Amino acid sequence: MPARLRPADPADVSAALARVGSDTAERGDLRLLVKHFMAVLEQRAPGHSVEVRVPPYAAVQVIPGVRHTRGTPPAVIETDAATWIALATGELAWADAESTAAVRASGERADLTPYLPLT
Repeated sequence: MPARLRPADPADVSAALARVGSDTAERGDLRLLVKHFMAVLEQRAPGHSVEVRVPPYAAVQVIPGVRHTRGTPPAVIETDAATWIALATGELAWADAESTAAVRASGERADLTPYLPLT
């Protein structure tokens, strides 16, 4: 069973966010921010009916409803790290991300609008 994600230290999050917006961003910054915001989402929307994936960094099951245990979940959301961070910080709206295909969402409850931004 995978280890649960935990929110990162606020100072580390601030520093990583500052670097992501500049030329000094590193892969470690993306990893830290993706995992941090996935952990925050997991806390704010506990459940197992929607799987949120940000490859290759993390995946979580959130939002109350039918628990997913095997195979493809009934609802899946997938995006890249930069888009996930922009959604989590409020720099990008869910509808805009969906309309530009920056987010691929399918299934019932596959809309994170009520939970975003996470900051």
